[in-house]
Amino acid sequence: MAAGLGQSPTLRGLGALLLLLLASGKKKTPEQPRNPCLLSTGYQYDPFSVKDIAHCFTKCSQEGGNPCDVENLQRYWLYYESYLLNKNSMGTVDMPFVKALVQNISTDISEDLLFSLKSSQIPRLVAKGEDEPPDRVRLPKSLFAALPSNGSMVWLAITVLDISMGDVFKGPRLRLDNDSRVLNSHMVGLSVGHTPITGLSEPLEITFSHRRQPPNMIITCVFWDRTTGDWNSRGCSTELKAEGTVCRCDHLTFFALLLRPVLDMATVQVLTRVSQAGCGVSMIFLAFTMLLYVILRLSLQRFKSEDAPKIHIALSSSLFLLNLAFLVNSGSNAQGSPASCWVRAAIFHYLLLCTFTWMGLEAFHLYLLVIRVFNTYFGHYFLKLSLLGWGLPALVVIGTGSANSYGLYTIRDQENRTSLELCWFQKEVALYVTVHGYFLLIFLFSAGVLAMVAWKIFSLSSVTAGKEPGQNWKAILTVLGLSSLVGMTWGLAILTPLGLSTIYIFALLNSLQGVFIFCWFISLYFPKQSTMSSSSGTARLDQVHSVSQE
Repeated sequence: MAAGLGQSPTLRGLGALLLLLLASGKKKTPEQPRNPCLLSTGYQYDPFSVKDIAHCFTKCSQEGGNPCDVENLQRYWLYYESYLLNKNSMGTVDMPFVKALVQNISTDISEDLLFSLKSSQIPRLVAKGEDEPPDRVRLPKSLFAALPSNGSMVWLAITVLDISMGDVFKGPRLRLDNDSRVLNSHMVGLSVGHTPITGLSEPLEITFSHRRQPPNMIITCVFWDRTTGDWNSRGCSTELKAEGTVCRCDHLTFFALLLRPVLDMATVQVLTRVSQAGCGVSMIFLAFTMLLYVILRLSLQRFKSEDAPKIHIALSSSLFLLNLAFLVNSGSNAQGSPASCWVRAAIFHYLLLCTFTWMGLEAFHLYLLVIRVFNTYFGHYFLKLSLLGWGLPALVVIGTGSANSYGLYTIRDQENRTSLELCWFQKEVALYVTVHGYFLLIFLFSAGVLAMVAWKIFSLSSVTAGKEPGQNWKAILTVLGLSSLVGMTWGLAILTPLGLSTIYIFALLNSLQGVFIFCWFISLYFPKQSTMSSSSGTARLDQVHSVSQE
């Protein structure tokens, strides 16, 4: 018993030694590296922490796998100026992503203050008589005069942030649309004292220099709205100039220039829905038009010999197939084999050219009936038109395809990011020649013919205006009907760079072209009275607008 008790310390020592050996045999779990983008240690503004956290501007992105607390990072930088002001000491910050100036300013100043905002330099006060820098901020003297009278001096902080192309200060809307971004990735922060400055009687003025942007991009002066966590333009105005943009705002906070396309993601979706709905309606009315033609051809003998209705139906057929191809292509993506993408692009190109060609042939037929009138007989007239209307586009498509011009068409923005992919042209030269150039030639010819016909119609209407009431209205409706046949609404494409409203008008009118053709067909061949008849397929108003081809 005594011996056993005497061995217990030894046994305990051996047990402790065994536990140490077992513990030493276990692998230690390596410590995880600290991630400053999560701000797990709170808001620290010492130079090392600021520089470390500034790299999160590039690390935090949707493509990267680095975990980030974006909202917390945004609050960190919004409070940074308050930290600088609380120090109550003059100083500067010069880091790769951050440039800042803190300066004590007299509230009793006689002139506006001008500061340079060059992104590669610390903000500085521009001396009187010195040339104005391209990037600058002008603070009105009235701003300082309106401050609470707590003293004759006030602290001013100016911060320039390079936020890169990451998710920090991107906001919900910019994350949904990759085409929109902060221009030059620069934000400018302004703070005066510790009191929020809003409702300025004389706005501050920030000038951002930048290259001239494409006409399809919109530049807007915005500020970071802390309540919504997104960009907002309330209280700011935008003035575009040759070498930059001037922003005038009635409050102090963080400002930037927002660059977004006229057709952002939401607008593209709305336009697509409008076009799809319009094309669907047009297809229904075009089908009715072709059905009515078949009925009239079976019931009326003269329809078998007249060429004008045949031309209308050829245009209706090509437009019906073009709308169908658009609905199929817009409802599917550009994924698939290169061969299938090539075929889809070629078919859509062919039907588009057929539609353009038949609109040009409508104008040619109108020229023969109204302008030339005499010596307009051609043997196998419609057969020749058909060979041209369906054959010429085929030759163009064959030539384009043999040059390997079809494929995946990628639209990129200035940052070389993909914004849209579709099966169309992979060589822009072929697109400009075989689509833009082809359409322009037909449009100019059709517009010229329509102008001559309109002049003739209105001249005849003025002669008979005193005899028959409503002749001017009939003339206007006749010209509008002829405009739908020769495709004048397609010419609105030239005006689309003017703004979003013209784009909506272009999409709506062109998608409803089939409806207009149906209305013209009804008014032409199913007149209420004898005011409109057609032995040739074109309007005759009370024997005044006679364009018959005997």
